[in-house]
Amino acid sequence: MTIDDRVGAIQVPYTSLQPATLRALVEEFVTRDTTDYGERERTLEEKVEDVMRQLRRGEARVLFDPETSSANIVLARP
Repeated sequence: MTIDDRVGAIQVPYTSLQPATLRALVEEFVTRDTTDYGERERTLEEKVEDVMRQLRRGEARVLFDPETSSANIVLARP
């Protein structure tokens, strides 16, 4: 794990999370209060797979905020 200077959070390798925990985190992330503006509405499974693909490619990462005891998924810094 490393400290993320930008937000003061701890980066957690997604591979270190239990599969059910990771799935729950990703589902919570993709179901937050947002509107899907694409040509067609995408299924929950499609949205989850997109985020999982971003995690595998290193385009997104899991951060844990010790002050709030919460985890979040964010885009990786270039």
